[in-house]
Amino acid sequence: MGDPLVVSDEILFPGAGGDWIQGFYARPAGPAPYGSVVVIHHMPGYDEATKEIAFRFARHGYAALMPNLYYREAPNASPDDASAIARSRGGVPDDRLVGDVGGARTFLISQPGSNGKSGVIGYCSGGRQAFLSACSLPFDAVVDCYGAFVVRQPPAEHPLNLTPVISQAPNLACPVLGLFGAEDRFPAPDEVSELDAELTRLGKEHDFHSYEGAGHAFFNTGAPSYRPEAAKDGWSKIFAFFERRLS
Repeated sequence: MGDPLVVSDEILFPGAGGDWIQGFYARPAGPAPYGSVVVIHHMPGYDEATKEIAFRFARHGYAALMPNLYYREAPNASPDDASAIARSRGGVPDDRLVGDVGGARTFLISQPGSNGKSGVIGYCSGGRQAFLSACSLPFDAVVDCYGAFVVRQPPAEHPLNLTPVISQAPNLACPVLGLFGAEDRFPAPDEVSELDAELTRLGKEHDFHSYEGAGHAFFNTGAPSYRPEAAKDGWSKIFAFFERRLS
């Protein structure tokens, strides 16, 4: 995954409880300073697809760190195996997630090239986790890509032990960009509307976009759910948002 414009490493950094966890760290090879982005991977885990997202941010002038949220459960496992182990245990506990994301943020803004500003972005389960993180940590911007169960309880058959996090929205201290598929079921359009209404009621700055003809995971280039037009427009909105908030 070489790129002359990007420097990348697999690193260990302190996460929740002072535990050392793995992360994929990519940053521009060019001059500093630059803003920072914590990338929260989807449920399939710490995989090449999400590393490519971190690379993409680095190519656009940001330092990016993707923490391996399943490192404690499966430090040397494949992404599929690690994800299966995490799923069998109900997923990542919210308090640990916030600690790991907070550790990633602290690492990024402490680097010599940092301009001190930080954002967080997550996809799928990571969208909910990004929203939760922004309600708990001093980020300057958050992007929620089709994160479910922010507002509503998961169905009984859902494998993850999740609870809604909308009650924490009053603590949100940064703007939110939300990107959703109009054909998605988790979150369905009415759940997105509920979140939109609650953030409006609270006076929280947010900008939501829903794409017709797109369902869940429309950014995922390796999946049948990929929708090129929606993904292209979504990326343009992400970079414009971070340019305003993290420069």
